[in-house]
Amino acid sequence: MNSPKIINLVTQYDSLIGRLQALFVPLLLLFCRVWVAWVFFNSGLTKIASWDSTLYLFELEYQVPIIPWELAAYLGTAAELILPVFMVLGLLTRPMAAILFVFNIIAVVSYPVLWEQGFYDHQLWGLMILIVVIWGAGPLSADKLIKSKVIN
Repeated sequence: MNSPKIINLVTQYDSLIGRLQALFVPLLLLFCRVWVAWVFFNSGLTKIASWDSTLYLFELEYQVPIIPWELAAYLGTAAELILPVFMVLGLLTRPMAAILFVFNIIAVVSYPVLWEQGFYDHQLWGLMILIVVIWGAGPLSADKLIKSKVIN
């Protein structure tokens, strides 16, 4: 049946996994937030640095659905500069990550070249954003700090 040695081994294994999760899951969530924020924020900085090129791309290359190209240029650049700040801080993380997830999808749909180049990068970023949407920012975040202050 269930020998005490096997039960003890399973208990030790569960304890080890619990400690590893307590250590690595917060680091994974922080890593996902910072990586994705860095990528999108740098893209926003590039758009601002060469604003004429950005407007050209939105007018002639990108095919953003529904909204006019000029509004899309402003909204897209603002999203790439504002949402990553919230992600790094871990502030309002789930809604900001959800918006960034939709933004990432729109970027892929709007720029046909991404189907040939960079599509896998956007898949990776989308997965990392989705992890944050589902699990939240984790304990290394402003969300956690605010929650602890409100509850106490």
